[in-house]
Amino acid sequence: MIQFNLNGQTVTSESPPDTPLLWVIRDELKLKGTKFGCGIAQCGACTVHLDGTAVRSCVTLLAVAEGRSITTIEGLESPEGKALQSAWVEEQVPQCGYCQSGQIMQAASLLASTPNPGDREINAAMNGNLCRCMAYPRIRKAIKRAAAGGEA
Repeated sequence: MIQFNLNGQTVTSESPPDTPLLWVIRDELKLKGTKFGCGIAQCGACTVHLDGTAVRSCVTLLAVAEGRSITTIEGLESPEGKALQSAWVEEQVPQCGYCQSGQIMQAASLLASTPNPGDREINAAMNGNLCRCMAYPRIRKAIKRAAAGGEA
């Protein structure tokens, strides 16, 4: 049995240690905000925070979570996360919305380490998060709004 903290709550899983964390989160723990996209860490739809750092849960094994803290979009309570969620609405970022939880989780990790990023820093940090709807200009604008405290 593997025990870890998920969104502030201690949880346990009896899944095999080599199970991708994504499937434990979605199928066992029933949190559906973290999405399956590619299964090879190339699209970012499955991004969660592991001890505050953005990781791809589709390739992060359950064993890695033992005794650690995982945050999903459902538990994103940080100031950066709240600011981003508001900015996402203000900037009308989502179209289909499928990738947005991963985008927000990656952006929250960026803002936690770089409170006032420029275009180059945003592009570099968000590079591995793909959006089929091509909402990249709105994503960048929302990140800047969140960094500026809600001002566009």
